[in-house]
Amino acid sequence: MKMHNPPHPGEVLRELCIEPLGLSITEAAEALGVSRKTLSAILNGRSGISPEMAVRLSLAFGTSSESWLNQQIQYDLWEAEKKRKQLNVRKLSAA
Repeated sequence: MKMHNPPHPGEVLRELCIEPLGLSITEAAEALGVSRKTLSAILNGRSGISPEMAVRLSLAFGTSSESWLNQQIQYDLWEAEKKRKQLNVRKLSAA
């Protein structure tokens, strides 16, 4: 079932994982083994959660990597569906 207007996973990461622990972006990035720029791009919705980042997040926060990827897929699908009418696609069927 598609979620209605799902949040970007970076928003979830910020609000449910980083802020409750009182971590700065720099501290969280160091713990995850990524650059501050990389983490900032995710938190600000400019970049998505890759499979590797999903594994890093699962290790750091005791979550499942699948949950992070599922959030990203739901968000990406929602964004793509908003552009459905703009797509120039011809329906195919068997003769």
